[in-house]
Amino acid sequence: MEKLVSLCRRRGFLFQSSEIYGGLNGFWDYGPLGVELKRNVKEAWWRDMVTGHDELSAPNGAPSPYEMVGLDCTIIMHPQVWKVSGHYDLFCDQMVDCRETKKRYRYDQVQGRWAEAKEKRVFVTSVAEEVEEDIAKRGLKCFNLRNKDADQIKWDGPVTSLDKIAVEDLSSAFGPDAKEVGTLTEPRDFNLMFKTIVGAMGSEKDAAYLRPETAQGIFVNFKNVLDSTRVRLPLGIAQIGKSFRNEITPRNFTFRSREFEQMEIEFFCHPNESAKWYQYWRDRRFKWYTDHGLAGERLILRDHDPDELSHYSTGTADVEYAFPFLPEGEYGELEGIAHRGDFDLRSHMEGKLDPASCPLEVQKDEHGKPVHRGSGKDLTYRDDLTNERYTPHVIEPSAGADRATLAFLCEAYCEDEQPDDKGKMQTRTVMKFHPRLAPIKAAVLPLVKKDGMPEIARDLYRVLKKKMPVEYDEKSAIGRRYRRQDEIGTPYCLTIDGQTLDDQTVTLRDRDSLEQVRVKLDDVVSEIEGRIDG
Repeated sequence: MEKLVSLCRRRGFLFQSSEIYGGLNGFWDYGPLGVELKRNVKEAWWRDMVTGHDELSAPNGAPSPYEMVGLDCTIIMHPQVWKVSGHYDLFCDQMVDCRETKKRYRYDQVQGRWAEAKEKRVFVTSVAEEVEEDIAKRGLKCFNLRNKDADQIKWDGPVTSLDKIAVEDLSSAFGPDAKEVGTLTEPRDFNLMFKTIVGAMGSEKDAAYLRPETAQGIFVNFKNVLDSTRVRLPLGIAQIGKSFRNEITPRNFTFRSREFEQMEIEFFCHPNESAKWYQYWRDRRFKWYTDHGLAGERLILRDHDPDELSHYSTGTADVEYAFPFLPEGEYGELEGIAHRGDFDLRSHMEGKLDPASCPLEVQKDEHGKPVHRGSGKDLTYRDDLTNERYTPHVIEPSAGADRATLAFLCEAYCEDEQPDDKGKMQTRTVMKFHPRLAPIKAAVLPLVKKDGMPEIARDLYRVLKKKMPVEYDEKSAIGRRYRRQDEIGTPYCLTIDGQTLDDQTVTLRDRDSLEQVRVKLDDVVSEIEGRIDG
């Protein structure tokens, strides 16, 4: 992972946000190559899910034909959206503060282990990636022991998270950065939404929130989409956009960030068919990752246990990837596919408007307790063929564009041994991106800077540039230029050499197989496009 992070910085895939000022934790900037890679991930998703979709026939595994459309909703929405959706009240993480260091930690992400020495029993904690090693070091510091006295510490039980010990035992916890025992507070809820102010007055009445997910923009526009188009159910509405979550402890490169991009579909269908549609999207979304190079044991599809499910969900599955920063055998979520029932549309319908003053009235249940205050709008669907009216069920495939990009980076990184220009074996670093996702599709390389080769190479470069991202490079030895392109993941190199001057062919070199074939100059564009699409 350290090698990959170094490559991302050196080659311009990812930079720490505001780096010249020391950086801002939880925020990342995509460099020249990174922005192309992430854009390719998003465009492949949009093409496969939306614009390339055939509404006239049922795809493999689908219960019936369906339609797909897109939306682009605002980042700031009416505050009531988040109260009705439950985010305002329930979108929280529990956190603990350290009275000594003034640092804040997510309760379930602090790891620790019980230790005894010098007649004291202490829960030694850490938030480091190499958690066991750090806990051992922290234990020595806690008991004021030297390395040679490490055997005086008696460790009790395995490493576990802080939330697994009793709250009253927090007084015996040695905080991750503290010098004293017992400095951690009891856990309390911390709302993850970013708060902002809309308008010039800046009063609390003008408070709003940056969206923590893109899904609600689709739900509140469901009726608008139906009324403004000729679409019928089953229907998928897709959106790609930024979301924001005020994570307590962002970590693991771009895996857990405070600003991130989502690729979401809300698929609306008849309640009687929702189970079949859930199975369809569950299988299809997993296949999308394998088709683009995430394969083998590092990628799994995990169904949630019943006790993991949200109260409204009858089924959820996660596409997970074994990121190299995770402990052996652990996986990180790339995408969740959830059967959400009719919960979201029903929540936004509950409540009614007072025709006199238009404020939302609070509905109460049979016990007199207030329930959700919805829009009062009818978000049901009427089938114009059968005249049946119902509240659609929703299947939600929700993917992280940043997490997917990170997974493709991790999977692509490879080292092998190859001979250099002089025949000496050297380690080659190569990013084996799927050609469809590679930031640069081809590199045009004149063998030497004379004999008319650069002129032919520049003409070829200009022709290709109109079709796809390509690079032109005439500096240094050809072997070194090949290595440079391998390191940024360029799948094909096109070399203009002496034979080009004779028969108008170029050498096409494959990044992965290292196979070299001759291709006619006039056929280069179609050859590269065919290999990328294939």
